[in-house]
Amino acid sequence: MTRFGKSQAIAIALFALIGLAAPFALAQSSGTVQGSQAGTQTEKQGRRWHGGHRGGRMFGGIFNRLNLTDEQKAQIKQLNQNFRTSTQPLRQQLQAKRQELRQASEGGTFNEALATQKLTEMASLEAKLMGERFKLRQEMLAVLTPEQKAQLDQMRQQFKARMAERAGSQSQ
Repeated sequence: MTRFGKSQAIAIALFALIGLAAPFALAQSSGTVQGSQAGTQTEKQGRRWHGGHRGGRMFGGIFNRLNLTDEQKAQIKQLNQNFRTSTQPLRQQLQAKRQELRQASEGGTFNEALATQKLTEMASLEAKLMGERFKLRQEMLAVLTPEQKAQLDQMRQQFKARMAERAGSQSQ
């Protein structure tokens, strides 16, 4: 790969990681806001950016359409709280790596070796976080009844059909 090609690949990887990580940085910052009204607004932003993982609203509220029992809602809420607690160190490490990457590119110079190192470290942390999200999803699905799982599968199929329809209409 040429030097120009490596720089392009690193820049694309950097933008992709920042784009994927922005929702988590916003959600994490919600804990630092003081005041009830400001905190409430930030929490709303966190839910919007974060896909609504808080309070059993994973999948953008799709669980709300499954007629969950109060016990199921409590279980999902507890799973979400456990997830946030257990992944907090990972999210903090990612935030620190992002900051290091920003500092490395300050001053108008670009240190490709340092950027590559930071991006590699961030990719490892992102992979761990992704594994934790997958585990959370599996735990949440285990709370559902077979009928609710079937209903969820039906909703997924309808969503895929709508996306395919949109893609088809946009290409014409």
